[in-house]
Amino acid sequence: MSYTVIVSIVVVCLTIYGLIKRYETRMVLIAAGLIMAIASLEPLTAFQQFDKSMTNASLIIAICSAMGFAGVISLTKCDVQLVALLMKPLRSMGIFLLPASMAVASFCSVAIPSTAGLCAAVGPTLIPILVRAGFKPAIAASCLVASSFGAFYNPGVSHDVFVAKMANMEVMDLISAMSTKLLIIVVAFMVMLTIVCIVYKDYKRPGKGAVAENNGEQRASNLPEKINLAYAIAPLVPIALLLLCTLYFNVKISVATAMLIGAIYALAVTRTSPAECTKKFFDGMGSGYAKILGIIIAAGVFAAGLRAAGVIDILINFLQNSSEWAKIGGSVGPFLLGVLTGSGDAAAFAFNEAVTPHAASFGMTIPDLGMLAAITGGIGRTASPLAGGVILVAGLAGVNPMEIVKRTAPACIVLMIVTYIVF
Repeated sequence: MSYTVIVSIVVVCLTIYGLIKRYETRMVLIAAGLIMAIASLEPLTAFQQFDKSMTNASLIIAICSAMGFAGVISLTKCDVQLVALLMKPLRSMGIFLLPASMAVASFCSVAIPSTAGLCAAVGPTLIPILVRAGFKPAIAASCLVASSFGAFYNPGVSHDVFVAKMANMEVMDLISAMSTKLLIIVVAFMVMLTIVCIVYKDYKRPGKGAVAENNGEQRASNLPEKINLAYAIAPLVPIALLLLCTLYFNVKISVATAMLIGAIYALAVTRTSPAECTKKFFDGMGSGYAKILGIIIAAGVFAAGLRAAGVIDILINFLQNSSEWAKIGGSVGPFLLGVLTGSGDAAAFAFNEAVTPHAASFGMTIPDLGMLAAITGGIGRTASPLAGGVILVAGLAGVNPMEIVKRTAPACIVLMIVTYIVF
């Protein structure tokens, strides 16, 4: 074992420790990559990768425009109208209200792909409705945090864009190829969490005039009394536009074009100040670059350090001789790091940057291996008490984050296995 490999092992362990301790993710990854590159006497490798990642046009255009559109939707409150529209048909469904609510939240996650944004938009409505219907607050919160995987149907999601770029294919083609697998995962999570609810005895039909009902009524008052359909469909405009153009009109439009048209539609129907919408759009774009592309850039530097140290070559050679380990590594690795750090993004991006481009050499395709790592990283995050979405919904439900994790973790372990089988 060479000196650089030993240094890399130590640095990787320190990196995991830093992520667990919730130090700044981008700082930890960039510092680790730079240290490994310097130890390998190739410091410029890290800086060159930084330059390459920060100027990746396709990633910047898709991710930043999607975040800009999300900012406009939040400003105009169209996301709240969408939630109200989808929740309105739900009545007293007994225990089946849980998977029905997850279906609604999953649909909302397509239009609101940020886990924190989804929880903030849907949580104040969904959690009180479930509690009022007889579900314990912990399972109600778990239902919401476990419903974020519909986001992978959004062409502006960073993982979709990243994997599509590596596979040299259009992001809508990637989503189309993955659609059935994604649906299986979403449905499997609904089934598993319902089973957990039954096992934990988290549902009890309330009697008339129950205190939980009164509290739920009060807390659910954030829903608008009258739903504006034009407002409610605004979050779905870009996705609908991309689907129609791709499937029916055979016209290719960029994600940025669809997001901009969606923002203009939201501005027009809500008659919000054009200046405020424009400001919010560009603020969202800047936030997307800083928060999402920042992690992609940092993960690229980390992977460059591993390459310079020779670790990637060793790993690729091992996977070529034992191809079954590639799939296991792409599922278990991001899952465990997601649990330990509360973020599936850093692990998934680092794995996809370093290993996924070589997928063909060990019998897999780039789309399958790339999406496997991205999804299992997200599953791990859902089972972590450190995840921002888990902490947020715990506050909304008034429970300890560990109470949520005790319910999501068993479902997540089974779901990781399901994902491994599906891919």
